[in-house]
Amino acid sequence: MTDVAGSDIASLVSRNEQTILPEWLELQKKAGTLNTGRISEGELQSQSQNFLHLLRDALAKGGNDVSNPVYEPAKAMLNDLSRSRALQGFTPSETATFIFSLKEPLFNALNRDQTLSPEKIAATVWTTTLLLDELGLFTLEIFQKSREEVIIRQQREIAELSTPVVKLWDGILALPLIGTLDSQRTQVVMENLLQTIVDDEAEIAIIDITGVPTVDTLTAQHLLKTVAAARLMGADCMISGIRPQIAQTMVHLGVELNVISKATLADAFGLALRQTGRTVTRIKKGEGQAGLKQKAGEQGA
Repeated sequence: MTDVAGSDIASLVSRNEQTILPEWLELQKKAGTLNTGRISEGELQSQSQNFLHLLRDALAKGGNDVSNPVYEPAKAMLNDLSRSRALQGFTPSETATFIFSLKEPLFNALNRDQTLSPEKIAATVWTTTLLLDELGLFTLEIFQKSREEVIIRQQREIAELSTPVVKLWDGILALPLIGTLDSQRTQVVMENLLQTIVDDEAEIAIIDITGVPTVDTLTAQHLLKTVAAARLMGADCMISGIRPQIAQTMVHLGVELNVISKATLADAFGLALRQTGRTVTRIKKGEGQAGLKQKAGEQGA
């Protein structure tokens, strides 16, 4: 019975494509598919016509069983369409409209067909509804998975951008942290810091937590993991930017970082310079310009 209904729908599509396609396109336009400017009218027409042909062929060969391998070309197209629309910023409803808006043109074509009995029309309507509902759900599932993949990728990119490793001096690195430090971000922090330690042959790494809103036990554990990983790579670590409120919280929680800490990044940097045998001195007034002039004279000679 279902195979007969499927072949009936395939024949219906073949006979009425010239009316079904324009009606379907008009419904998609009314739903606002073209209003966002993310897709052109020509592209929408091409997608709709292509899917209509794939659906007709699948119905003719495999009835209305969507799990039949003959539906793979149609499902592959829906897969590509859903993924592309997820990347283009379409909403779930805008994407699902591509399938669900096809119901009305098909039902209208059925009502206009005088060769079918009322019983056959009712059976075909039910079969069409189940078929398009299943394909619509398939489209939404692919769309949702694609959106999740986009969100996860963006989160990783943001995490990488928000954890830059800065070279303050030869052998001295700084890692300014901003925001909450969770397990996933800790992994990104470790990878960036360790790779930079290797690339620059750094001796000291300063982890600045001025931009970290709170430090609890879990955050402290993440910091200790980063410090331990850096030490294994041969770099000493310091932590700077511990504000009074955070210091009180850490004491209250009994958190011990067991690492050199300074109130500001400037203090930590000064200590790092001293540990590496360097110092910063203030140039006396006029001495800097005189030195530059002398250097310029030597180069001119």
